[in-house]
Amino acid sequence: MGKELITERGRIYVSNEVIATLAGIATTECYGIVGMASSRIQDGISELLGRENLARGVSVEVDGDSVEIDLYIVVGYGTRISEIGRNVTDQVRYVVESYTGLKVRAVRIHVRGVKLGQS
Repeated sequence: MGKELITERGRIYVSNEVIATLAGIATTECYGIVGMASSRIQDGISELLGRENLARGVSVEVDGDSVEIDLYIVVGYGTRISEIGRNVTDQVRYVVESYTGLKVRAVRIHVRGVKLGQS
């Protein structure tokens, strides 16, 4: 659905796809993230999503002036998942709130796999 923002210069419509892409980019910039996985479980994790498909690893639910975000990630072996979760949550919240003005109510992280190495 997205969100319509009204400013003194007019209206701005921010789609869910834009919010999902922002969240995906913010996620992949965090240490320990190997990539994004598809949010659909039947797709499996055999293929990491490329930069052009980052929004496919993100689910966005906008409700009024707040947003809930689900992230589907693959982490690198040997990294502390709890630390990755905290860093990703903070980074995604900061980026989405800064760029859209929406309040991030929740960031839920779904670890879909662990991969040896971060290449």
